[in-house]
Amino acid sequence: MNMKALIIAAGKGSRLESLTKDEPKPLIQLLGLSLIERVILTAKQAGINEFVIVVGYLGDKIKAELEDGERLGVKINYIENEEWEKGNVFSVLKAKEVLNENFILLMSDHIFDGGILRELIDSDMISSLILAIDRRKPLPGDTKVLEKNGKIVDIGKHIEESNCIDTGIFLCSPKIFSYIEGAVEEGKTELADGIAKAADNGDAEIFDITQINSYIPSMRKEIKAFWMDIDTKEDLIEAKRILIENACKGRNDLLATYVNKPIENFIVSRLANRRVTPNQVTVLINIAAYASAFLFLEGYLLFASLLTFIVSFMDGVDGKLSRIKLASSNIGKMEHAFDYLFEHSWYIALAIYLSNTFGPMPVLLSTFILLFDVFSDHCGSAFGKGIKNRPLHDYGRIEQLFRKFDGRKNSYIIFILIGVLLNAPFWSLVAIFVWSLVSAIFYGSRTILHLSRAGKLTPRTPIGGD
Repeated sequence: MNMKALIIAAGKGSRLESLTKDEPKPLIQLLGLSLIERVILTAKQAGINEFVIVVGYLGDKIKAELEDGERLGVKINYIENEEWEKGNVFSVLKAKEVLNENFILLMSDHIFDGGILRELIDSDMISSLILAIDRRKPLPGDTKVLEKNGKIVDIGKHIEESNCIDTGIFLCSPKIFSYIEGAVEEGKTELADGIAKAADNGDAEIFDITQINSYIPSMRKEIKAFWMDIDTKEDLIEAKRILIENACKGRNDLLATYVNKPIENFIVSRLANRRVTPNQVTVLINIAAYASAFLFLEGYLLFASLLTFIVSFMDGVDGKLSRIKLASSNIGKMEHAFDYLFEHSWYIALAIYLSNTFGPMPVLLSTFILLFDVFSDHCGSAFGKGIKNRPLHDYGRIEQLFRKFDGRKNSYIIFILIGVLLNAPFWSLVAIFVWSLVSAIFYGSRTILHLSRAGKLTPRTPIGGD
């Protein structure tokens, strides 16, 4: 049975009153998604597809927006809490009758890293509750936690001694409801009071998000597990910055780092709030890319070269937009293959045009460029199969340094532009040929070296024995 998630979405959000006067806080927009949509889609990426949402203040608007969840690819059931002004503990209790197995408890106004949820779900649960905690210094309004040996000793906004804080992400068993009821009987109204009851019974433990491995191989960088409680407009601004920064891949070449990245981030921050999908951006990029190839073929070299830079500036937008809007798809996994195809169409088209003057040599050069690039790419694949913790481009300091200017699209289009401006486009192909060869030799030798050191290459036994 798939685990369900309970989302508390009943409160008003008084500190964002200018935004929540006519709109419930969970529907506040952040980079094209409402806060509660971000919670749902992040949980969905962690494998959760069924949600129970407790609504209160302007709850009909939340139900009208999310409906049964089909638009988001999930199933949603709603529970009404007419006592939403009393405290979040009453919202949690409303779900007692519908949650009879372990479940995830989330807040509708917290954004968080999906890795936290994936790790939390896989935790061995020996208590009635596991609370994901952060080790950062508490800020005003944070719920502080004192833990010892993995168990919660005390919790609350005003406790004197603490060593971590509550992230608002929980793995619960149904027994938690009995602790919450005990807190309510004592006249207490906050969820932390119910957790404190479980802690008093030695029945509440912690999951430390700072211990999660922060290196993401597909992103080629460290991304520390993050979460944010959105309470103010300043929080929204900071959340926007964090989401965009985390969507950027690391260890890029110099052009991508210092020119493409700020341009892409600016474009993404605007497109995210519009009804533009990552796949639509991908199609637009490919149209522009092949238009550039056509211009090379027809001899409009300067226009073609400038268009390749525009394509380069836009090339990362679709991926970032997908990550920011939590809209990854199987089609999106083909992006690298399509990029590879249109990039080499440029060199081939330029070579065909130049062959009118220089004979078959430009076409021969473009053929070898393609072969060397394919070889470099396959070295990365072979390395990835043998050593899975980091990609080849980010494995060691030498690779990280070479990655800044290695043989790839951004280096090649600079060679082409320089050659066109100097009226020597043939030598652009020569430069690309040389640099693709250097890159192939570098990545081939480094792959063999690393796999040998890791014991992934074994000598073949000669035929006939010794």
